[in-house]
Amino acid sequence: MRKLSNDELNRLDVDDFKKVQKNPVVVVLDNIRSLNNIGSVFRTADAFLVEAVYLCGITACPPHRDIHKTALGATESVHWEYFETTEEALNRLRKNAYNLVAVEQADESRKLHQFFYDADQKYAFVFGNEVKGVQNSVIQEVDTVLEIPQFGTKHSLNISVSAGIILWDYLFKISNL
Repeated sequence: MRKLSNDELNRLDVDDFKKVQKNPVVVVLDNIRSLNNIGSVFRTADAFLVEAVYLCGITACPPHRDIHKTALGATESVHWEYFETTEEALNRLRKNAYNLVAVEQADESRKLHQFFYDADQKYAFVFGNEVKGVQNSVIQEVDTVLEIPQFGTKHSLNISVSAGIILWDYLFKISNL
């Protein structure tokens, strides 16, 4: 066994990435404070051909060197938009027939392994602030709350880790990888 070279990976360049059909998914960042987390989400969005990243509230926007440090250029390939409030972003998504899904621990959340997606639907996944999580006002606006089961002493995962788990789960379940 050997590691593949970059040439063997057949990666898209930025121009080709912008032209290729994306997965019908939008990632919504609800007041994310860490620039490194924002950059990491961009990189994950690129890896999974996400349609767009919506940056809301205090979430910083590119260009910024600390976002770029973890995004590694994904802010150039992934479409993104800024919204003053997360509710504003959700209103646009709802008008465009997206299923709105918050990733959070809530009294009526659905466990990730028990949730299945409709491959004919579009999804928007909302990820919340590193300390406060998804705002309660936002949770009231979504169609579903998904929870990633956890078993240790900590009650949360890093937002960029959560985004990777959710996006991989979505693609795995709709495409039967």
